[in-house]
Amino acid sequence: MTAALAPSPTAPSPTRLWTPSRVLVTRSAAERPYGQRVLARLEAAGVSDVELLPGDRLPNLRGDGDRAAFMRAKDTLALVVPAPSKRRLQPIPPSADWRVDLAEGCPAHCQYCYLAGSLSGPPVTRVFADLDEVLDGLDEYVGRGAVTSGTLERGGEGTTFEASCYTDPLAIEHLTGGLARMVEHFGTHDWPGPVQLRATTKFDDVAGLLDLPHGGRTRLRFSVNAASVARRFEGATSPVSGRVAALAAVAAAGYPVGLTIAPIMPVEGWREEYGDLLDTLAAALPADADLTVECITHRFTPGSKETLLDWYPRTKLDMDEARRTTKRGKYGSVKHVYPRETMAELRAWFEAALAERLPSAQLLYWT
Repeated sequence: MTAALAPSPTAPSPTRLWTPSRVLVTRSAAERPYGQRVLARLEAAGVSDVELLPGDRLPNLRGDGDRAAFMRAKDTLALVVPAPSKRRLQPIPPSADWRVDLAEGCPAHCQYCYLAGSLSGPPVTRVFADLDEVLDGLDEYVGRGAVTSGTLERGGEGTTFEASCYTDPLAIEHLTGGLARMVEHFGTHDWPGPVQLRATTKFDDVAGLLDLPHGGRTRLRFSVNAASVARRFEGATSPVSGRVAALAAVAAAGYPVGLTIAPIMPVEGWREEYGDLLDTLAAALPADADLTVECITHRFTPGSKETLLDWYPRTKLDMDEARRTTKRGKYGSVKHVYPRETMAELRAWFEAALAERLPSAQLLYWT
């Protein structure tokens, strides 16, 4: 059953729009219909340095490994066609059944960025020009997931597709239109079973999404945090107040919505700061909002720590292994998480605070 579209609310004015200083376009990407639409949007946005490459290989973007090279890469957008293997979707627990990527990389400067441990090479934002073909191939994945579809706890979500595993799709939406393309496809396509598109963001430019025929099949989630955490560690993102206003707007437009409270940190005065955040959210959201919550505590790996210190050498982010517990994966991976006592204290507080302030919200998971 699809949700009826509500009258479109007034969209909040975007507080931040990224303009890359350089755009690289491979030959195959420029030939794709979606690639051509992205090029038109880049021109409309006033992006002047667009280089059409003669082939499908990007130039060496690694530079000398210095800070200037990092900043140049971070401010570069590349429009490419990924390898065919990219179209074989992978599960992405605990978020969703399948990961579907419209891009890799993000223009924000979050000093805890988990992409530092997930993506290799210079931090260029790569937009994939084969989005139309990817969407055409999703039917075969419906009903085949193991995170939500067919499960007792989350089966009502249908087969879920996560669009923000390796990017923030709203951060680049004004340049690509990719998220709107996905929302409309999920809302109007004749699927072989129930489905849901999921995307999370730290940005607030939602005007282009409010009037789309989403059919209740896209859950837009907004990543939020305590005021001091956002202020210190979430550079080049929309302020939390803008994200809250955008969340309220898409909820009023009939979208299912979500909160990604991440990364949770036990900073000084954390109960008061997170309490203020939840009070603000409760006041902003419509009473009948279809709301989920995901709680993710801060963690890091040895590799991500090394990369983050290269990227942000003056960071005040606490990555002291002596203050953490080591968690090992089944393939020998190492992750540093908060000690058990801290995790238990955080979880107990958040579960009680969410039940009190947002009683109709569904807590999907704590990690």
